Amino acid sequence: MIDISSIIQGYAQGNFLMADDYNNLGWYSSHERTLIPLDERFRYPKSLQRVLNQNRFSTAINKDFLGVCLGCANRETTWISEDLIEIYLQLFEAGWAYSFETWQGDNLAGGVLGIAIKGVFIGESMFFNVPDGSKVAMVKLVEHLRSQGFTLFDAQMQNPHLARFGSYIIDNYQYIELLNEALNQECSFT
Repeated sequence: MIDISSIIQGYAQGNFLMADDYNNLGWYSSHERTLIPLDERFRYPKSLQRVLNQNRFSTAINKDFLGVCLGCANRETTWISEDLIEIYLQLFEAGWAYSFETWQGDNLAGGVLGIAIKGVFIGESMFFNVPDGSKVAMVKLVEHLRSQGFTLFDAQMQNPHLARFGSYIIDNYQYIELLNEALNQECSFT
């Protein structure tokens, strides 16, 4: 059994868990952080608007949490070890970790895995089984976070996929300041 309060405290201090190439789990931080904007700076490709208009996907929260964890870990190189999945499951059971999912009928199409602490959502990973599944999940997740009053969406590290949504990089000092502001808010993910 893990000490959930120490895990949450680690995230609330701006750190995150990752497994290295040898599956050793450790705490990491970074000199810069990637954020997904929750204001008008959030954007997505016009082609995705067509997909959204077609209503090909439904969304759900925690319908298949383990499936999202396994989907996020299912890649050639991953930092999500079996030990980290076990931690996510315990955080989920304790009400800290969430999966925001897209579905096509009874099939899990994609999703975002994250941890919600007060006014911050820390996106751990995302995946798709169906093209556009994770992109639709991202758009719908941002809408959900806005509706719940969240002010910080931490995506941790920049990549070209996130940049298409308007993600931006800030230094760690700015991040800690925004994190502390978000931790003073009372938000509920569900």
